[in-house]
Amino acid sequence: MRVPLSWLAEYVELVPGSTPESVHAALVKVGLEEEDVHTFDLTGPIVVGEVLEFVEEPQSNGKTIRWCQVRVAPDGEQAADGGDAVHGIVCGARNFFVGDQVVVTLPGAVLPGPFPIAARKTYGHVSDGMIASARELGLGEDHDGILRLSTLGVEAPVGTDAIALLGLNDAAVEINVTPDRGYAFSIRGVAREYAHATGAVFRDPVSQSEPVAHTDAGFPVVIDDRAPIRGRVGSAVFATRIVRDVDPTRPTPPWMVARLKLAGIRSLGILVDITNYVMLELGQPIHGYDLDQLRGGIVVRRAAEGERFTTLDGKERTLHVEDLVVTDDRGPIGLGGVMGGADTEMGDATRNVLVEAANWDPVSIARTARRHKLPSEAAKRYERGVDPAIAPAAVSRVAQLMVDLAGGTADDGGSLIAEAPAREAILLPHGYATRLIGVEYTDEQVHDALAEIGGTVTRTEDGFEVVPPSWRPDLTGKAELVEEVARLVGYDLIPSVLPVAPPGRGLTRSQRLRRQVADVLAGAGATEVLAFPFVTDDENRLFGSAAGGDVAQVKVANALDASRPYLRRSLLPGLVEVARRNLSRGLTDLDVFELGLVFTPEPGAANGSAVLPDGGALPSDDELAGLQAGIPPQPRHVAVLLTGNLVRKAPGQAPTVAGLADALDRAREIARAAGVELQVAQSRRAALHPGRTAELLVDGTVVGCAGELHPDVAEANDLPRVVAVAELDLDAVIAAGDRPVEAHGLSSYPAATQDLSLVVSRDIPAADVAAAVREGAGDLLEHLELVDDYRGQGVADDAKSLTFALRFRAPDRTLTAAEASEAKLAGSALAHERAGAVIRD
Repeated sequence: MRVPLSWLAEYVELVPGSTPESVHAALVKVGLEEEDVHTFDLTGPIVVGEVLEFVEEPQSNGKTIRWCQVRVAPDGEQAADGGDAVHGIVCGARNFFVGDQVVVTLPGAVLPGPFPIAARKTYGHVSDGMIASARELGLGEDHDGILRLSTLGVEAPVGTDAIALLGLNDAAVEINVTPDRGYAFSIRGVAREYAHATGAVFRDPVSQSEPVAHTDAGFPVVIDDRAPIRGRVGSAVFATRIVRDVDPTRPTPPWMVARLKLAGIRSLGILVDITNYVMLELGQPIHGYDLDQLRGGIVVRRAAEGERFTTLDGKERTLHVEDLVVTDDRGPIGLGGVMGGADTEMGDATRNVLVEAANWDPVSIARTARRHKLPSEAAKRYERGVDPAIAPAAVSRVAQLMVDLAGGTADDGGSLIAEAPAREAILLPHGYATRLIGVEYTDEQVHDALAEIGGTVTRTEDGFEVVPPSWRPDLTGKAELVEEVARLVGYDLIPSVLPVAPPGRGLTRSQRLRRQVADVLAGAGATEVLAFPFVTDDENRLFGSAAGGDVAQVKVANALDASRPYLRRSLLPGLVEVARRNLSRGLTDLDVFELGLVFTPEPGAANGSAVLPDGGALPSDDELAGLQAGIPPQPRHVAVLLTGNLVRKAPGQAPTVAGLADALDRAREIARAAGVELQVAQSRRAALHPGRTAELLVDGTVVGCAGELHPDVAEANDLPRVVAVAELDLDAVIAAGDRPVEAHGLSSYPAATQDLSLVVSRDIPAADVAAAVREGAGDLLEHLELVDDYRGQGVADDAKSLTFALRFRAPDRTLTAAEASEAKLAGSALAHERAGAVIRD
């Protein structure tokens, strides 16, 4: 919201010597954040001049210029720039005449741009200044000709300071208005807030405009909202007033043009300017209809399905059944609270005006504005809540200005449908503000603060009964009232005290382990990344299941990228995209990981199909249950990707290329951080290399996979041939680790070590053989490790030799070699029984 200071000063006494910066500082004290300062960015001397004569001089380039003699100071006096009273000026415009008063920028002036003015030789003359247009002064976009003061209805002595005359010496402060404080989208609201901050006297502009009573002669209006949406009536208040015999060609006064310009609204003609001016002044959007174009009375209703309507911007729109429309006998003439219609638009031929001010349902207006992509100034205010009590005063204020500035005559009576609904009292218990904020507020401070914001405050035995003012729809409970107390008494009084956490609080086990996993991976040299959760259908099919093919997935209704409309079932597509992007920028050695949610709906489930509740009230338990039922499972996964050199080449050190073993190491580090041990088994995944893919298990349950990307997948994504990846269901891993840890005593007896080489078929996983040996060897086997996988001379072509290093130890004695050998042979016997393993000669 931009607030011109001269306008603000009409309704509140500014502190003497106020600057935009000091006004900003005062508003910040009451919670209105400063944004910017706006001025016309020009300096004088800029004066009123009179055209004495001119000579038209055609030029060789086909252009005709005027060599003008312009009086810029009274006879016998020196001009503001120190020169003669009459200046010779070259001008290319031809829309002025001898005797016209114009705006002259004298040498030394600076126009917006910045564009400094100096005497300069041009077209064979020395032009001693410039005659300015409205755009050059920053007053508007008109650059077809110079600005004639007579077109503004202004006359002043020659030499008068034009900056002050046209209101160009004003400045506007811009503030950020939060959604809960829509009343601050008005000069009225900001003036009230400045009064709160400084204690200055506030003069409510509403009290200066006396609304007329409803009469039978008023314009007929009917509110026909028989089926309110979500139980909310579309229009609670609707006020009208008729102004006749207006002259739409009259110029808008310079002071109004300047204020509108500083407020960010361009001048569009006296009638529209007046409605915009009152909207900015009071915060009540106004719409004016060309009364002679209306057919019958006005009916406010919901749109019919498929009904069409052309708005003021010339676009035909298909309406929705939730849209509120203003209609006459021929159909819609306005999109309620958003934009008027082209058929009844005020223009240069308008002579009689129906002025309308209504109060619309904020939820309906917000949805209509977004549905039709019409973020108008009116909708911006209605969706935040407009004071329902000021509609009659607003139409009277517009009527008054149309009488004063456009020469109209206002009818004695007007129409007023309904009254502003009464606000319910809120009980604020004694001491509640102190308990909530932590500052000792007295009852007098609480009472005075709530009375100052316009509330009706009544003392009771239990505390205060407060009826909020009509312009504060955000005050709905005692917590909101306490915020007002804290704001007005002063945020600076609230101490900066770090709260003490109650005992027993802190991170949950899951949160702690997730952080621990991230710390372990980062400590191992990996870099955490965050990838977008949106993928293509092909990526979900490829990475979202072991076999690929069709998978259940969630499609985003309004995707950021239409080519990637699905939510991911795996983290790997995002890591692949991260790798591709980094490699394209020359970063060839990558070790990255991501922790994030994946979305794995059940086949046939109606995920995301729940009906959204009304945003104007808290959802019921049934609505929350319906929303919860519509949410797909969202397990948290962790994934890693490695490619290039894990250890870079250095003097005396060969590089170590990342591969499957490194991805498995990362997976084991994740599992150990969560307190579990992984089992590894050979597997197949559609996106991974068919011979270099592992299944990761905890207690026999699959929790993830590791492997190298399929060469075709790597090539399709412009990646190297070897890209190692691993992905784990972190939630499942953490859940599996939620069990007591068994501590075993350390044996003081020596260990017995032996090796065992077994020949098995090549298609038997080494993990299955190791499991059989471990089980067969019994409790004496302390450690088993695969140390060799040999395939070659001395071993059949369809077989392999697996060598295991075994370590045996007894807790209560020193083992003999015979006992160790017996345990080893027992293990090999079970391996022979299960896998056909035989001891290699």
